[in-house]
Amino acid sequence: MLRGAVCLSVLALAGAAAPSAALAGELFGGVYVHDVKLPTDKSGIEGGADLQLGYRGGSILKSVGATVQPYVFGALNTSGETNYAAAGLAIKFSLGKVIYVRPGLGIAVHTGSAGRFFRTDKIAFGSRVLFEPELGLGARLNDRLSMEASWVHMSHATLFSGENPGIDNLGVRLNLAL
Repeated sequence: MLRGAVCLSVLALAGAAAPSAALAGELFGGVYVHDVKLPTDKSGIEGGADLQLGYRGGSILKSVGATVQPYVFGALNTSGETNYAAAGLAIKFSLGKVIYVRPGLGIAVHTGSAGRFFRTDKIAFGSRVLFEPELGLGARLNDRLSMEASWVHMSHATLFSGENPGIDNLGVRLNLAL
C-alpha cells in the first residue's frame, strides 16, 4: 500500500514538473444550478448546486479555428440529489482571439433513480446510462486560463424507456491549461 502511494506521488510530481506542451490538456471546475426547468426537460424538481471537476485531454483533431478534445468529469450535488459522471468529445470553435463556443456530446452515468415511473420527489430518468450534450460559451482570460458559461443536459431520448424527463444544469466553469 505504501509502495503504491509513493509511486503515485512520484508520478504526480513528475507530471507537475513536465513541460505544459507535453500534457496539452486542461483541468476544469465549476458550479452549476442543478435541475433548472427549461424547455429541453420535463423535470425541474431536484435542487441544490452541482460542484463539477473534470479533465479535457489534448487535441485529437485540429483544423482552422476548431479543436476536438476528449473530456471526463464528475459532478456532486450539494443537496444529496443526483450525482453524475460523464465522458465524451467536445469541439472548441474560436470566434476570434478571445471568445469561443464549445459544444460537446458524451455518455453519463448517475446516482439518481433509474425508475421508469414519474415521481414528484426525485427525477426518474428511466435509465442508468444517459446521453450528455453540453454547450459552453467562453472567453480566454490569459494563455492558461479561460472561463465559460455552460449548459449540461442529460437524458436518453426515450431510447431506453418511455420515461425520459431529462435534466438541465446551468453554471460557470474555470479552465486551466496544463
